[in-house]
Amino acid sequence: MDLRIFTEPQQGATYDTLLTVAKATEDLGFDAFFRSDHYLRMGGSDGLPGPTDAWITLAGLARETKRIRLGTLMTAGTFRLPGVLAIQVAQVDQMSGGRVELGLGAGWFEEEHKAYGIPFPKEKFARLEEQLAIVTGLWATEVGKTFDFHGTYYDLTDSPALPKPAQQKVPVLIGGHGATRTPRLAAQYADEFNIPFASVEDSERQFGRVRAAAQEAGRGADALTYSNALVACVGRDDREVARRAAAIGREVDELKANGLAGSPTEVVDKIGRYAEIGSRRIYLQMLDLDDLDHLELISAQVQSQLS
Repeated sequence: MDLRIFTEPQQGATYDTLLTVAKATEDLGFDAFFRSDHYLRMGGSDGLPGPTDAWITLAGLARETKRIRLGTLMTAGTFRLPGVLAIQVAQVDQMSGGRVELGLGAGWFEEEHKAYGIPFPKEKFARLEEQLAIVTGLWATEVGKTFDFHGTYYDLTDSPALPKPAQQKVPVLIGGHGATRTPRLAAQYADEFNIPFASVEDSERQFGRVRAAAQEAGRGADALTYSNALVACVGRDDREVARRAAAIGREVDELKANGLAGSPTEVVDKIGRYAEIGSRRIYLQMLDLDDLDHLELISAQVQSQLS
C-alpha cells in the first residue's frame, strides 16, 4: 500500500509552506506529494494568504525535490485549455526528471469560477472527454509528426505536439463517484482510478464498475491502479486525536466514520479494509499543513506497519 500526501492549499498556504510539507513528504519516505487545484477557499476558513496555482507550485517543487512523485487531485478541466495543459504538464515532468502524474477532472466549484472570472460551461463532462483525448494524443504523437483533433469544443490542426514529457507515459488519474460515464472514461484513458472520501462499501462498488468498464473496453480489470483519498487525523492517544480534529474544525466520531482517524493501530486496520477491496494507494488529505509532527507520526507508526 502506497501512502501519498494530499494537500488543499486553497484553504490557506503559501508556496513556502507547501515546499516545507513536500520536503517532509520526501524525507519521511512517503510516495508522493499531491495538491488540489482550486482558487477559492471552502467552508469557514479565511483562505489567507490566498490561493496558489497548482502547476506553478508543482514546477517549483519539481526543482526542489528529488524522489517523490508530484501531481494533482484533480486539475480542473475548466481552468486550462487542453493544448496548454499538455505543454505545462510535459514541461513540469521534464523539470522533475519524470516524476509527474496528471489527475484531471471536469471542474465543479462554480463559486471560484465566478470569483476569478473563469467561464463555467454547462457541458463540463463532454469537454473533459475531449480534453483527455487531446492531452494524451499530443503526448503520444511521434516526434516529427503532427496531431489533429476536430471535436465539438476544441479544434487542433497541424500541432507539432511538443514538448514531450520526460516519461514515456505520464500517468493519468481519473476519479469520482459517477456510475456510468466516469468508469467509461477511466477505462479508456486512466492509469489510476481514484475515489475521494468514500466508504469501503462505496469504494468497492465503484471499483467494480471501473473494472467492468475496463474489461468491456478490452483492458484487463487490473490494468488500472485503484486508490482512495481520505482525510487523516492520527494521534498517539485520544487527546491528541481530539486536538488534531479540533484544529481542522471536525469531530472525532465523524472523522472515524468517514476518514482515517484514531490511533495508528486503528488507522492501519482501516487501511487494511480498503486494501481488501483492491485499493493499492491512499492519498492522505492533510488539512493542517503546519503540523509536521502529524506526518512524522504517520510515517513512523502507520506507514512502517504497512510496509
